[in-house]
Amino acid sequence: MAVPFVSTFQPSERARAAGAAVEVDISALKPGEKMTVEWRGKPVWIIRRTPEQVAALPKIDPQLADPKSERKPDELTPAYARNEARSIKPELLVVVGICSHLGCSPTDKFQTGAQPSLPDDWPGGFLCPCHGSTFDMAGRVYKNKPAPDNLEVPPHMYLSDTRLLIGEDKKA
Repeated sequence: MAVPFVSTFQPSERARAAGAAVEVDISALKPGEKMTVEWRGKPVWIIRRTPEQVAALPKIDPQLADPKSERKPDELTPAYARNEARSIKPELLVVVGICSHLGCSPTDKFQTGAQPSLPDDWPGGFLCPCHGSTFDMAGRVYKNKPAPDNLEVPPHMYLSDTRLLIGEDKKA
């Protein structure tokens, strides 16, 4: 009689899934491509950056509000992602795709050069359509934009070269 009663204190399958880690196969992700997965009800972007995109990251530091991810580091950027690429592996970016201003989802603007709503020397990144905040290819916000912070890097770790676990970082 006590077993069914006590089992009601266990979290439901839905509750477990809401906070559970998500395993992702990234083997098909090619340079310059992005995939989106859901973790805790949020879109998480996984981007395989090209060597050119990685090489361009340090060049725009003076234009960024928080190039070294020093604001709210414990909330937004785990220790293993507090680097120029904001990632464990420079070619792979893992960020929550929600703007730090009012929660809109920025759009991909990976193409470089002049485009509507972007500067003529745009190096590639993300544009939030709600209020115009711009982020570089590491999810770092540009200066003088409505978004106060960089995009969040969720806890994650690599299980292998082709498998990523989002939501846990015990091995990191």
